[in-house]
Amino acid sequence: MKKTVQKIIYVIVIIGCFIYLNQNEIKRFYDHYIDNHKVELKNLSKDEFFQIQFIDVGQGESIFIENNKKYVLVDAGNNKDGNKLVKYFQELGIDSFQYVIGTHAHEDHIGGMDNIIRTFPINHYYMPSPTVDNMTYQGVIKALQDKNIKLETPNIDSTFQVENTKFQILSITDDEEDLNNTSIILKVSYYNTTFLLMSDATEEIERNLLEKDINSDVLKVSHHGSKYSSIAQFINKVHPKYAIIQVGKNNDYYFPHKVTLDKLERIGSKIYRTDLNGTIIITSNGNDLQISTKKTDTNQE
Repeated sequence: MKKTVQKIIYVIVIIGCFIYLNQNEIKRFYDHYIDNHKVELKNLSKDEFFQIQFIDVGQGESIFIENNKKYVLVDAGNNKDGNKLVKYFQELGIDSFQYVIGTHAHEDHIGGMDNIIRTFPINHYYMPSPTVDNMTYQGVIKALQDKNIKLETPNIDSTFQVENTKFQILSITDDEEDLNNTSIILKVSYYNTTFLLMSDATEEIERNLLEKDINSDVLKVSHHGSKYSSIAQFINKVHPKYAIIQVGKNNDYYFPHKVTLDKLERIGSKIYRTDLNGTIIITSNGNDLQISTKKTDTNQE
């Protein structure tokens, strides 16, 4: 009996050593991988600053990005939100934008854009190419012409950089039948933190993106959380820690749809919504994210 117990103990010790050694090997492999794939941060200036704001503009979208006092704006809410956005940016001390992007020509994305264009100097203005016969779009074009700002249409996979923040265009089309398909889709990278801004991308666009590097810490959910976007394969591949939904209270579309919320919850994403949380502010130090929310006077609803 004693020998049997000794044998059992011996086997347990051997198995324990095997597991321990393999854990060490796994840890060494993991550390080696991280060391070779993370951006070096030790020389980061103490004055370095990055922040992205998902601004509450009701049933619409506006996203403001700051890196070291250089500014990028993605969309500008509805027509009635324009003056409030101008006031908000002026109160933040914004004097100009490096890039302004109208993701596509729907009123809830570029409605306030003419106010922005007429108020702030803009180095680059991006928008898809389809000509749209509506007053909102024509108002944007008129404002650009009056301010002598060129409308630029970027190419898929093109990139631009503002300070230490990289922007990659993952999708843009000229589909005049469905303007949601034309949406400029952006992946934003600040050192080791990533943000995927999906505008109003449809299921078709999401499927087209499955072969790209779309894994991101933060996902701005497609089309205000519509059930006709956010397919399971896409959500699973992005696998965001945080999901942001820009949506209006008691909107006529019943956004966000439960099926979309369920998909995000199943993979463990923490969901923030402008209708519930107000403006959502994310600050990054290059490795970690801090999230806060606040009510802002930017929503005309």
